[in-house]
Amino acid sequence: MWEFSINLNNDKSELAASIFNILRKELAPLKAIVARGDGGQYINVVIAVPSENRQDAEVVLLRVITLAICNSFKEEFLNKHLYLPNQDEIGVTAFKKALINFDKETDYFLISKALNFDEFLYLESFYQFKLARLREKWGELIRLANENRDYLVSTDAFFDLLKFLIDNLDICKDEIDVVEDEDGYHICEKGERSLALSSSALVSSLIDLSPQKINMYCKNENHATQLLKTIFDRRLNILSAKENQNNVHNLNFFSK
Repeated sequence: MWEFSINLNNDKSELAASIFNILRKELAPLKAIVARGDGGQYINVVIAVPSENRQDAEVVLLRVITLAICNSFKEEFLNKHLYLPNQDEIGVTAFKKALINFDKETDYFLISKALNFDEFLYLESFYQFKLARLREKWGELIRLANENRDYLVSTDAFFDLLKFLIDNLDICKDEIDVVEDEDGYHICEKGERSLALSSSALVSSLIDLSPQKINMYCKNENHATQLLKTIFDRRLNILSAKENQNNVHNLNFFSK
């Protein structure tokens, strides 16, 4: 058996839970044992897989670790160093999410280059001591945004830059559907329907997914739909749920 552990500071319990749940699901086909231990200074997520499955397990671990750093750690970095002018909350959330997703391919490369699986991993230490170049890269992007802060006071300029960032994200999905019901918004893809999302969570999720085309069935247009129109432009197709109830019924969105 090959064993590996990811250790996180105990104030990262939410991130540890996410890592544990993803690994338990994605490593199951590899006959892996995934365990979590809480106590003391660290939370430990430990895996054990048959030696012949080590290479496949490393692929999953690389993806999970890079996602954790590029999402959770980068968000903390932005919150600490980015100084945006006063804009509405949903717009600022979208801007930060776009920066988190910007140039992820290079982020992944820098992390994978520094990562090895020959010993256990202390995630915060790895981030602090092995990924200085990654933080420098993030810092350069934030410096440009901060230096243009006065320019971004203009709402039009702010959304022009946001749209530029969105346009330069890698396309991750071909086509997805979004449906609004009494609970909120749901993202529907390949027969799967997400939990209800708020307007802000919907915008963040769509930026993460970066689809080529979005079909949105909504009751009424609002600030969130206007923002989505602006940043996704021709990729977004907004359809009135009332006018398209036959289509929605056929897709069986509301009945799930």
